[in-house]
Amino acid sequence: MNATPSKDKLITRRSFVSWLVKGSLAGSALLGLGALGRFISFGSQPSSPSQVDLGPVENYPPGSRSVATSAAVLVIHDEGGFRALSLVCPHLGCTVSVSEEGFTCPCHGSRYLPDGSLRNGPASRSLDSLRVEVDAQGHLIVYTG
Repeated sequence: MNATPSKDKLITRRSFVSWLVKGSLAGSALLGLGALGRFISFGSQPSSPSQVDLGPVENYPPGSRSVATSAAVLVIHDEGGFRALSLVCPHLGCTVSVSEEGFTCPCHGSRYLPDGSLRNGPASRSLDSLRVEVDAQGHLIVYTG
């Protein structure tokens, strides 16, 4: 028995490397197309509701400043009625902490006065004022969108 393979069954080093390179390129192309397909078909996160029921107005007595975590807002009830400030920092979207001196962003240190106006950055603008209404059932509705 002859242990030497025949000439037509031998693969040269050059053809093997060529086959390996072409296979790698084809595999890379398939992976790239798969990633592109996932990118194109990506569904964004569902948007947060544009209006949030904060409950009965009795929960917000005159002179109060109440944090409503369900909507990330500060509800202010003063002589002018109800107002709401977003507790989302306009710089990068972190939730600011509330204190008597105002608001502080824990992510990058932006500071805001008690009325929501910018004290110092890196944020470039004040906290957003949000529309607030009392519905027919006597509930406070804040519009976040």
